[in-house]
Amino acid sequence: MNTKKRVLVALSGGVDSSVSAMLLLEAGYAVEGAFIKTWTAPWIPCTWKEERRDAMRVAAELHIPFHTVDLSKEYEEKVVQYLVDEYRKGRTPNPDVMCNKYIKFGSFFEWAINKKFDFVATGHYARVESVKTESTNTEYHLLSGIDTEKDQTYFLWNLTQEQLSRTLFPVGHLTKAEVRSHAHRRGLVTASKKDSQGVCFLGKINMKDFLSHYIPIRKGDVLDTQGTIIGTHDGAEFLTLGQRHGFSVFLKSPDSPPLYVVEKNISNNTVIVSERDISLPSSPHTIPLTEVHWIAKPAEYCQARLRYRQKLFSVTVTSHPLKGYSVTPHEVQPYVSEGQSIVFYSGDICLGGGILG
Repeated sequence: MNTKKRVLVALSGGVDSSVSAMLLLEAGYAVEGAFIKTWTAPWIPCTWKEERRDAMRVAAELHIPFHTVDLSKEYEEKVVQYLVDEYRKGRTPNPDVMCNKYIKFGSFFEWAINKKFDFVATGHYARVESVKTESTNTEYHLLSGIDTEKDQTYFLWNLTQEQLSRTLFPVGHLTKAEVRSHAHRRGLVTASKKDSQGVCFLGKINMKDFLSHYIPIRKGDVLDTQGTIIGTHDGAEFLTLGQRHGFSVFLKSPDSPPLYVVEKNISNNTVIVSERDISLPSSPHTIPLTEVHWIAKPAEYCQARLRYRQKLFSVTVTSHPLKGYSVTPHEVQPYVSEGQSIVFYSGDICLGGGILG
């Protein structure tokens, strides 16, 4: 009787998921690979077929079964529509967070469990640790990846205890250099493949070009901090706080200091810009939160980050009986925008997170 645990690896066509499948195979698991077909806009050059081909080649090199799971409809509904709706409201969404919540650890995870797989594995730089609680139950912790430059727990804060109990992150204990070394050792086709950058369904299209298919171009004024009109932009919805491109200034010379978006008004279609060291927008003293999720136990005093790879800062998280949660940073945080994910930590343990506003 074959007692090997069955693992379905999400093979993206990149080196991290390729090495994940390889390491699990070497560890004695019964490994199968699956490529998740997501949504692609009809006007964007198709790249998913190339990625799927690389994933298939890795599966062939490892001699493991290969599946294609079409989640394009779910992706369009849960990730793309969310992204567009949030930008339309003037908020700053994070599609990678929603992709993990609804696609990789949502529909894909469910597909794997329904197919009787024991575990799901991905190439994320993160780790799972199981600990015994005082009641002798097992509690699962989400830990940062060893490679601090690649740690991806910021995008995984919605994971549940059930999901963590059946999730493997085979490269979470490795550095990127070590992952590539493993890939070269096995001669995998993805060993030297460049990492993907940006939002996966955009390809080489920038965010503004993509959004302009859903949100109309609206010429608006760029103001300085005194309210003087100094330039124009194509729509406040397309700009995010802290952005230094995407708008035009009338009087500009090679010696002019860079200007950053420090405030925007969607109703009036105006943005205010400033030099970084003259007017730095800061987080309000207390910020309301929505969609708060705790992986294990809630925490009042912890650390947090608002952006991928941002240095952790101390916060107080407060639960209000009627209003939900709010967070108070202990130090000023620049360019805080509604819609951003704030993710909570205790050292290298990811505690959970929420969405600003």
